Amino acid sequence: MWRDIEERAKRNGEYIVKTGCTVRACAKTLGASKSTVHTEVTL
Repeated sequence: MWRDIEERAKRNGEYIVKTGCTVRACAKTLGASKSTVHTEVTL
């Protein structure tokens, strides 16, 4: 389970850095909630 979270967090972080998008836009693009993306990226 933690491996999945780590992979998702890495993917989300890379996407945000690459595109310069907001957490909200990242969540919409990747099909997750804003809260989930924010929590995973800030851990």
